[in-house]
Amino acid sequence: MTDCVFCKIVARKIPASTVYEDEASVAFMDIGQVNPGHVLVAAKAHAENIYALDDAQAAGVARTVARVARAIRAAFAPEGLSVYQANGSAAGQTVFHYHVHLVPRHAGDAMAFTWPVQNPPREALEAHAARIRAAL
Repeated sequence: MTDCVFCKIVARKIPASTVYEDEASVAFMDIGQVNPGHVLVAAKAHAENIYALDDAQAAGVARTVARVARAIRAAFAPEGLSVYQANGSAAGQTVFHYHVHLVPRHAGDAMAFTWPVQNPPREALEAHAARIRAAL
């Protein structure tokens, strides 16, 4: 889908701070950070929701989520990690491409999350992404 922002990120037409990538998915940090260490994992195949992924694609996304979650824990030592799957209007977003949010939680953080929250500079995202890549 040529107008899908996540397809453009996967194709490297839009810059993002990539944390991890394999044949099934890409994990990245981008604007709209809930807090430092917030990573999005997107399926490389354009799928509007989890039902559109085949078993291998869904398993690939799940493996990336688990791997990156462990790296976030090592890099940021959060007290917990909230995991949200999202895919457009059902999640109150305008991105119609299946993805998962990994949001580290610290003492005092609100559990609710609104979009977007922060728009950190690209340098900050790259520094956070480097910490997670090092933990991988």
